[in-house]
Amino acid sequence: MLSVFRTLFSKQKEETQEELMKKFLIVGLGNIGPKYHNTRHNIGFRILDALAKAEDLKFETQKLGDLTTYKYKGRTLILLKPNTYMNLSGKAVRYWLGKEKIPLENLLVITDDINLPFGTIRVKAKGSAGGHNGLKDIEAQLNTSKYCRFRFGVGAEFNKGRQVDYVLGEWDNDEESAMPERIEKGIALIKSFATAGLSNTMNTFNGK
Repeated sequence: MLSVFRTLFSKQKEETQEELMKKFLIVGLGNIGPKYHNTRHNIGFRILDALAKAEDLKFETQKLGDLTTYKYKGRTLILLKPNTYMNLSGKAVRYWLGKEKIPLENLLVITDDINLPFGTIRVKAKGSAGGHNGLKDIEAQLNTSKYCRFRFGVGAEFNKGRQVDYVLGEWDNDEESAMPERIEKGIALIKSFATAGLSNTMNTFNGK
């Protein structure tokens, strides 16, 4: 009888681990407040807002961020917009990874990138923060740079010393006109990450 209980317990534990592998934390980086809403630095928030709107999901303010849950093809995607401001994003990421027991490999962070031309998409399994304060804090809080990030190119059309003004500035008219198609591509990327895996997603979307 004891061996039967051990077998059942082991099976339950395996199933639990399997379920955890189907959970994902999708983090959009940005700054809270109306004045930041349409800025380049807030592309992470904007993509998650667009996904939530398309799927009729509602964000709720919880500890360290606004969250909603998206069920897709047997996966559970927890969408997180940290409310800690950009420079302290890692605190929210670490907390929700731990609370939801999500494996590090199932974390995807959406961020702006001045080193990529506008609208260019690049998914990476690891890498440096590249001077991005949000990524710096995530790396410090997780004690690793080995987490997946979805970089959305915002270009670098600024003069020396004007980087902060640029990323905290709003999209120009041409960029705004192209945003719906780019955001749709970003949503498709998130779904692919959760279902097809990182490698396939990189092959499908990088440079597109």
